[in-house]
Amino acid sequence: MHMKKIVKIATRQSELALWQARHVAALLEQRHPGLIVELLPLLTRGDRILDRPLASIGGKGLFLKELEVALLNGEADLAVHSMKDVPVLATPGLLIDVVLERANPLDALLSTSGVKLADLPAGARVGTGSLRRQAQLLALRPDLQAADLRGNVNTRVRKLQEGQYEAIILACAGLERLGLDHLVTETLAPPGFLPAVTQGVICLQYREEDQHLRNLVRPLNHSVTALCADTERAVSLQLQGSCQLPLAVYARVREDQLILDALVGTRDGRRMLRCHQEGDLAGAGPMAAAVAAELLAQGAGEIMAALSHSS
Repeated sequence: MHMKKIVKIATRQSELALWQARHVAALLEQRHPGLIVELLPLLTRGDRILDRPLASIGGKGLFLKELEVALLNGEADLAVHSMKDVPVLATPGLLIDVVLERANPLDALLSTSGVKLADLPAGARVGTGSLRRQAQLLALRPDLQAADLRGNVNTRVRKLQEGQYEAIILACAGLERLGLDHLVTETLAPPGFLPAVTQGVICLQYREEDQHLRNLVRPLNHSVTALCADTERAVSLQLQGSCQLPLAVYARVREDQLILDALVGTRDGRRMLRCHQEGDLAGAGPMAAAVAAELLAQGAGEIMAALSHSS
């Protein structure tokens, strides 16, 4: 069988993105002896614009446009993404159908004084660049101040250590991948705190017609993660989830049962709509539809409409 000897991976330049790309490169080289994997680090618009909240400059897709262009014009064969940065609607000509086993999907609180969320002093500044985290934070502690926080993981940690915030919220997965999990003060767990859609999932993107590459990457797919990711994205799609909507969806499998939690909230955390369902794995699609319908019945549409008018 003829095998392309070199595969080029397009990646963002942040330390976490490079870790993810190197991780995928190592998995591919391990599985396919003789294969050489090279990285093509690119600067994305999302990495360049750091002075404005993500929701106000067009949302998550800003982190992958340049990577997708590199794929479409043949500069790269494969792109590695944090799946939570990938819009639910696919880019024509490109496929995302391979996901690695999910890392820790939850959020973490890092505080300078080592205190947990419940013990932060009233009025403390908590940094987060996410409306989802802000809404859940204020729902639990309306007396805190949610302050915008941008930059890569190391930049965010540095801003905390410099005293710009009393605490910050980051994804556990990124901290664990960079060996910074010793900084975690508290893991923010369900049902009080739900993660972003597909948080902790690394996904692979490539050209639809590249059958050879598909054969190389397909063995890396983790089926349980794929089921959970598809379920979460289905809920998000039906609720038109974007950076502008405080939306959290969390699916996991326990003893052949799919457990699904979702919430939609207002930015100030005063209104939080929640839904919880459990069922057989075969019913994942209908369950996602039922959860989205339940949130809409509770008033998610009004929250979405109000947000789109205010943004």
